[in-house]
Amino acid sequence: MGLLSFLSKQLANYSAAKTRRWSSNGVAVQEKIFQELIRRGKVTAFGRDHRFTEISDYTSFKKNVPVRDYEGLSTYFNRTKSGEASVMWPGKPLYLAKTSGTTSGTKYIPITGDSISNHINATRDALLSYIHETGNCRFLNGKMIFISGSPALEKVNGILCGRLSGIVNHHVPGYLRTRQLPSYATNTIEDWETKIDAIVNETVHQDMRFISGIPPWVQMYFDRLLEKSGKAVKDLFPNFDLFVYGGVNYEPYRKKLEQSIGRKIDSIELYPASEGFIAYQDRQDNNGLLLLLNSGIFFEFIPAETFDQPDPTRISIKDVKLGVNYAIVINSNAGLWGYNLGDTVKFVSLNPYRIVVTGRVKHFLSASGEHVIAEEVERALTEAAALQHAEVVEFTVAPQLDPPEGGLPYHEWFIEFDKQPEDLDGFVKAVDESMQRQNSYYRDLIQGNMLQSLKIRPLKPGAFRDYMRKLGKLGGQNKVPRLANDRSIANLL
Repeated sequence: MGLLSFLSKQLANYSAAKTRRWSSNGVAVQEKIFQELIRRGKVTAFGRDHRFTEISDYTSFKKNVPVRDYEGLSTYFNRTKSGEASVMWPGKPLYLAKTSGTTSGTKYIPITGDSISNHINATRDALLSYIHETGNCRFLNGKMIFISGSPALEKVNGILCGRLSGIVNHHVPGYLRTRQLPSYATNTIEDWETKIDAIVNETVHQDMRFISGIPPWVQMYFDRLLEKSGKAVKDLFPNFDLFVYGGVNYEPYRKKLEQSIGRKIDSIELYPASEGFIAYQDRQDNNGLLLLLNSGIFFEFIPAETFDQPDPTRISIKDVKLGVNYAIVINSNAGLWGYNLGDTVKFVSLNPYRIVVTGRVKHFLSASGEHVIAEEVERALTEAAALQHAEVVEFTVAPQLDPPEGGLPYHEWFIEFDKQPEDLDGFVKAVDESMQRQNSYYRDLIQGNMLQSLKIRPLKPGAFRDYMRKLGKLGGQNKVPRLANDRSIANLL
């Protein structure tokens, strides 16, 4: 065993013991973080505007701090971006993480000296958790790749600014940097397809053991490797045995990715966001993600069904329940207060607190009141693909309220297959039956003759890639929305 492997196992044991301590006492840990955040926030412009000196507990906090998204807090974010100090957190941020917004265009999320460790340590702890559980640290002895956005940073009013993945790239420990690919020059290439080709050229003859990225873009990398070498990934990289991913549900992509690799390998799911690192998969036998309750973020949860109400229910970790779909709200040492992250989650364990990501607050399909969420469509597609031996590249779902052929409205599924179902009609039936089992509103609309059964539109190879290229969002951290409540994506496709 090499020195790095030996030390990693010792560190993994220490990290696992530390994680057991805080994760078994989550409510108390969150209360301590809450009090510290309020104490530090009192000296900020936001704290003065929201009377932090009057806040003594979570109840008084909710009275003073409403839930808002980036647009609702844009005045404070803009002041921070302009270089003003102590707007949302004491001092100035170290970085501004640039990310795609909605109505606001590009968002600039502060990363402070206090919050940067949240982003860095969480990935480290996820890997140490894996080493502790499996004993496998072989991946540390070869090359590793992070398929991500450019690490190039610019200065905005004296603050370094760039994509989160680029910011984090500058904090890779020195003992791993010599094993990291691609090179800095390749990683800063802006055109995604040119960049992927350059990554292939740099890595095709290397001892790649650890690969990380968003599944559809990793699949593109694997496809290009096959085109160049004519070999499966397992033959190119016989020591590759750990895949780390985040951003989307892996299951719709798993079969195709494993086919490209040529065998099954271990994987770790991460839940990072520019606003903070939320959770990671801490066990190979459990799909739930360990919620990071000790990492500078105080979490709030709003039952998704009440989210659009004028005064929705807000609860802390001590009051969450299993199986309820919650919108997740964060308050953090990056200076985010009552911040609607935009994601929805469900708890699958309360000891320790583990979650699964179920979708986006704004990405649902409810044109007829059915409120379909991403978790449901992903499960339906995964089940049908397994039954019909199909392989899916990408998909999205939209309502068709005014069918050109006449008749009742329906849900239209746009799917790019790598391997077509053995029986497309049987595939459609399996997807629809799964949706009716999961969503009683959808079932009632079908049975009440208000909706007809869903329809699937198979797309040509490369359709989603062309769509993302047309939007200028090919690669990086960009993802295809699973659901839309209108036909804006459908019409472009």
